[in-house]
Amino acid sequence: MPLEDRYGLPLSTSSHESASAYREGVDLLLAGWTGTAEVLERAIAADPDFALAHIARGRLHAFYQQGDLARQKAALARELVAKRGDDRERSHVETLALAIEGRPPEALASALKHIDTWPRDAVVLSLPLGAFGLFAFSGMADHDQARQDLCERVAQHYGEDWWFLTLYGWAMTENGNVARGRAVTERGFSLRRQNAHAAHAVLHAMFEDGSIEDADRLVDEWIPTYDRAGILHGHILWHQALGALEHGDAARALAIYADVLQPSATKAPPLNIISDSASLLWRLSAYGHAVPKPLWVEADATAQELFPKSGLPFADVHMALFAAATQDRDALAARLAMVEQRLSDGKLPAGPVVPAICRALVAFADENYAACVRELAPVLTEVVRIGGSHAQRELIEDTFLVALMRSGELPRARSLLDARLHRRPSLRDTRWQAAMA
Repeated sequence: MPLEDRYGLPLSTSSHESASAYREGVDLLLAGWTGTAEVLERAIAADPDFALAHIARGRLHAFYQQGDLARQKAALARELVAKRGDDRERSHVETLALAIEGRPPEALASALKHIDTWPRDAVVLSLPLGAFGLFAFSGMADHDQARQDLCERVAQHYGEDWWFLTLYGWAMTENGNVARGRAVTERGFSLRRQNAHAAHAVLHAMFEDGSIEDADRLVDEWIPTYDRAGILHGHILWHQALGALEHGDAARALAIYADVLQPSATKAPPLNIISDSASLLWRLSAYGHAVPKPLWVEADATAQELFPKSGLPFADVHMALFAAATQDRDALAARLAMVEQRLSDGKLPAGPVVPAICRALVAFADENYAACVRELAPVLTEVVRIGGSHAQRELIEDTFLVALMRSGELPRARSLLDARLHRRPSLRDTRWQAAMA
């Protein structure tokens, strides 16, 4: 009998030690837990020809933007699986390799085809899901619906699996089915508490239903169990900082930033570094709180090193935040030119919303709030195309709200804010009182 992964799929290794380490490594990978790299390296050491262990290690390299190492692992995995692997493993390796190589449309098509045949291949299924997944970064306006649809299509194959419930629940939450999504996510979390993606998904549900105090307690109780080196450690505390801002507590938000989010303190992957730092500092400023200039300078310098160029709209928008906040005209002009060139070349699936957001951000930084409103108003419903989560994208709506207030369009701002408070009735108005001052 062949050895199998945790989902009953055969593995092309005869080493019990390698198979065991691979199963553990995949669980850690799917949970966003520390120790993943070490366990996968153990699987490789026990069987250096085991392709799936190499490609899983490559995916982890890719999370941290270690492109050369990730591509080397992908190339090696392709070579190994061609010699010793069945159709499922060859398709698995090819799909992950396409994602690692920065070929998202091909990777998404390959993942969906693979899932049709092998729905219980959780590592491949994870690719289209989540806020930074292939669906989210596809430029689709309906990627939230696409994630939920995909999960519903394969739900019968997973039952009460802790990982699947987490992602399925989060997909529902992001698609507007918040009560059901929170219940499903919390069920998955209860099955495995050492699951950073579950804690994160529950926080998103609490953000959407306005349970800010519940979220604060969850972070306080759970975060001591999670090492600072964890891939989501800083981002989970970013959620707590957002909660502090909901109640106007800028000092606490800045303390969280200094502790785990600023580049000199964080151990997060590059995309989280720039998005968490830029969005929190921008929100603080937009809500009327003072942000020490050195914080922007340090974060901007790191961002310029990590993303001097980008084909990823989500990253481009956050780089525009840095350029606008630091009044770096040259950087903003260069970023806009890159974005507009990709749009002109038909290589920007997210479409015109990206340059529109960039122009709006510089208008906001120039205190030309009427111009910011003019740029954002036509594209607000298209912001979803840049990817990320609703909590992350709400930054753009927040900017629009503050621009309305500061340009004197208070009735329009109040109408938009009332609609948000209707969706999330337990929210307080504290931050908007500061913004309107």
